[in-house]
Order: sequence, then C-alpha cells, then structure tokens
Amino acid sequence: MFTVYAIKSQVKNYIYVGMTSDLSDRLNRHNSGYEKTTKPYAPFELIFKIEKLTRAEARAEEKKLKTTSGKRYLRSLIK
Repeated sequence: MFTVYAIKSQVKNYIYVGMTSDLSDRLNRHNSGYEKTTKPYAPFELIFKIEKLTRAEARAEEKKLKTTSGKRYLRSLIK
C-alpha cells in the first residue's frame, strides 16, 4: 500500500506532493528538516492523502497532483 500525500508549509506559500509507504515517518522527516527539498519550508501540515494499492497507481496520482490543475485543486482544499 502506498500513500500519495500533499503537505502545506505553515510559514510560506508552498505545497509539496509526494508518495510513501510510511506516511508518519515521511512527515516526521519533512518536519525535522531531513529532506533537502522541503527543509527551507518546514514546518508542514498534511492537507491531502489517498492510498493506492500499487506503486504505479500511486505514481500516476502523484504526477496528476503535481500539475497546475492538481495544485489548483490542492489549494482549493485549504481555503
């Protein structure tokens, strides 16, 4: 089982989309500054998650959310 997730920075206007098989560990890594890509934007809050059975399905969903329309959808969730 894989989780596709989106997190929003609590201090800057930044949304990160990713996928993982261990969501709680991954969120801890983002918030602790272990991830180079998100370190300058920490701390984060989870705004979206969806579980997929296969890595391929999860990757397809992740790619959709990283598009302009996907980011627009995610921003609509936080208003």
